Amino acid sequence: EQETSPFADPVLYDAASYPKELYAEPGSFQPNRAALAKWGAWINSYGRKNFDRPLVIASSADLSGSTNISGFADGFGETPGYGWYERKGSSQGVLLPQGITEFANAGIMTGIASVNFSLIPEQAFNGFWATTSTYGSFSYLLYGMLRLYSQIDQDCDLKIGKVIYIAGHSGPETADDSRTHFGIFSPGVTQLFPDGAVINLYPWEHNEVPVTLAAALKLEKPSVVILHLTRPPVEIPDRDALGMPSHLEAAKGAYIVRDYRSDAPKMGTFYVQGTSAMANAVNLLPKMDENEYNIKVVYVSSPQLFALQDEAYRNRVVTDFDRSFSTLITTSGRKLMPEFTFNELSTRYAVSADWDNRWRTGGTLDEVLEEAHLTPEWIEAGIQKFTNYVTQNT
Repeated sequence: EQETSPFADPVLYDAASYPKELYAEPGSFQPNRAALAKWGAWINSYGRKNFDRPLVIASSADLSGSTNISGFADGFGETPGYGWYERKGSSQGVLLPQGITEFANAGIMTGIASVNFSLIPEQAFNGFWATTSTYGSFSYLLYGMLRLYSQIDQDCDLKIGKVIYIAGHSGPETADDSRTHFGIFSPGVTQLFPDGAVINLYPWEHNEVPVTLAAALKLEKPSVVILHLTRPPVEIPDRDALGMPSHLEAAKGAYIVRDYRSDAPKMGTFYVQGTSAMANAVNLLPKMDENEYNIKVVYVSSPQLFALQDEAYRNRVVTDFDRSFSTLITTSGRKLMPEFTFNELSTRYAVSADWDNRWRTGGTLDEVLEEAHLTPEWIEAGIQKFTNYVTQNT
C-alpha cells in the first residue's frame, strides 16, 4: 500500500481557495495575529476531517492566547478542536502547557518536527509540524534551537517537518508593555541564517497572514518559517477602492501598492514593512494624490519569497531608478531591511522606529508611535523630505 503524507495535499497551500472565514472583510478592524488563530484552527480541523489527525503541535508558555497560537487547539466550523494536552486537557491535545521557558519550548518543538514516521523518510515527511511563539523582542531566546534545526535541515538525509516560529507583538506597537518588550532590533536575530535557510514573513494586515504562510510552507525547504505579527487591530483596506493589488500578492514577497504615473517626473520609491508603517502609509495614499506626490510604494512581506520570483517580476518591483532613489518606511530598525537598502540614501532618509538611534520608551500605542515617528504626520513629513531630495537631484 502506497504511503500518503498529509503534507502532500495541495489544499494546505492554496490560499486563494481557503475558506472565506479565514479572511476579514474590508473596513473591519482586526489584528493580524487573529488570522493566525483562524488558520491554526483550520489546518488542524482539516487534518482531523481528512486524515483523522492534527497536523501542527503548538506550545507558547503564557503567551498562547496573547499571540493567538492557541488557535491551533480550537475547532473550525463544525469540526471540534483537539484542545490542550494532558494536565490541562487530554492525551489527544495539540497545545502543550509549558512555562515561560522559550529556549526549552523551542527545543521541544524542533524535536517534535524532526521525527519522521514515514516508511520512506529519505523521500517524504510524515509526522507533525510544530509551532511556538514569544515576543519578537525575545527572539534571541529561541534562536539557538532554530539555528541548530536549520543545520539539520541542511545536512540530514532524512526529510524533516516545518517549525513555525511566531515572533509575536513585534515592532513599537507593543506599546503598553514598556521598553523591555519592544521588538524593534531583536527580531533581527531571525535574519541570522544562510541565504535560503529561513523564510521570514512580515504580513502587515490580517488577510496577508494565511497567504504568506501558504506560500512559505509550500516550499520543500527551508524547514524554518518565521512569522512576524503585531498586537493592535488595524483597518482591513478596501483594496479595490484604493487601487491596491489583492492580498494574495503578498505571496510574492514584495508587491507594488502604488506605481509611478507616467505623466510626471518620478519622486522616489518607498519600501514599506510592518503593520503601523503600512497602515498609516495606506491612509496617506489619497492625500498623496491630492498633493501630486508621484511616488512608488512597495510593501515587503518577505524578502525570501521575493527572491524566489522570476527576474522579470523582480525587475518591475525594483528598477534601476529604484536602486538609486528609494528609501524605507519600517517599524523595525533601518539595518533590518538589507535586501531593500540599495545605497546610503535608503538609511539616511528612512522613516523608522530607530530614527534617532535610541531605544524607545513606554507608553500607549499612540504615544509610542509618536515617539517612533510612525504616525501619519511623521510618515508624510518623511515622504516630503525624500521627494524634495529626489526632485532636486533628478
